[in-house]
Amino acid sequence: MFIPTLREIPKDAEIASHQILIKGGYMKQHAAGIYSYLPLAYKVIKKIEQIVREELDKIGCSELLMPALQSKDLWVESKRWDAYGKELMRLKDRHDREFCLGPTHEEIITAITRDSINSYKKLPLALYQIQTKFRDEFRPRFGLMRGREFIMKDLYTFHATEEDLDQWYLAVRKAYIAILDRLGLTYRIVRANSGQIGGSSSEEFMILCDIGEDEIAYNEEGTFASNVEICKLNEGDPSPDGIGVIKHAKGIEAGHIFKLGTKYSEPMNLNFIDIDGKKKPVIMGCYGMGISRLLMAILEQSNKDFKVVWPKSVAPFLVHVIPMDKNGEIGYDIYMQLQAMGLEVLYDDRNETAGVKFNDADLIGTKYRIIVGRKAAEGFIEIKNMATLETAEWAISNLKNYSFV
Repeated sequence: MFIPTLREIPKDAEIASHQILIKGGYMKQHAAGIYSYLPLAYKVIKKIEQIVREELDKIGCSELLMPALQSKDLWVESKRWDAYGKELMRLKDRHDREFCLGPTHEEIITAITRDSINSYKKLPLALYQIQTKFRDEFRPRFGLMRGREFIMKDLYTFHATEEDLDQWYLAVRKAYIAILDRLGLTYRIVRANSGQIGGSSSEEFMILCDIGEDEIAYNEEGTFASNVEICKLNEGDPSPDGIGVIKHAKGIEAGHIFKLGTKYSEPMNLNFIDIDGKKKPVIMGCYGMGISRLLMAILEQSNKDFKVVWPKSVAPFLVHVIPMDKNGEIGYDIYMQLQAMGLEVLYDDRNETAGVKFNDADLIGTKYRIIVGRKAAEGFIEIKNMATLETAEWAISNLKNYSFV
């Protein structure tokens, strides 16, 4: 497997997750805010994506894939070509026609659905994609926190009534909660500003983390949470819900859900005929989740002093076998045995010192580490749970009875 670990921390990597992702051979930077995801990182990303798909498909969403390259004409229709600002990456083709690289896909999805949604009988509808997005950030920083090219899941829902939008909004909100819970994250849901996307109301899913760019006010005992810029509350103030007092924390925005209403359907003529035969604009919802940013957020909460333990749900491997015997035959037999048990196993067969192998293992972050040491010839290995730091001497013949959970 291609895991090009580094011995030194890159000078331009300021936060723990960025340092680990580069030093641990997870990704490689090509320019500010532009990265290649190498095999380790891509394994984690695919697992995050699968959890997202499972939870969205469960509530009745359908996946599609839209183009990253978008025509200026659609953005002029929505009145966002000039309003979006310098973050919109603009370009021209050989015929001098103008395009942009999509930072989001409200225009494209509206253009797709306006040709097919013509009756209330075809509503509601929920369509999502997982795709690379582009934003010309003024100051790309903190690795995957704020990049110019990133992976995002964007979901759009279409409704005949505000009541139906409200029901779907709550269903997606619950799906987001299920996703973040499965990823093992500590987070808060906060009232937020709708920003460039627009709409009547929105909420952000904030991963609690000291290096977050947003400051939130919340109470630990209840469920109140809000972006400080929306709700001017100081630490120690009584919580608006009457439960406990306000605390402040930094947060990484991992998801944002919006009630768009008719912001895009009206100017772009996405209409339907209602049950009374009247023509009305379709009511829309929009729900974003940063897949590559989630990779970073999980890592920020899953490392301590450059020792990583990924949550089992997204770990690139569950078990890491490190042989100390010279020929590695016993270690390889253990590796094959674990694979036969259906476990994801990494076997370090490199001709490296024990120190190099253990340092790299700390960055790779499996929950279980098997050391094939001096007692292996006698039939015993050391199994260490890296989450609890509990170590057990275990008989190789009894390996199938060890609980890898």
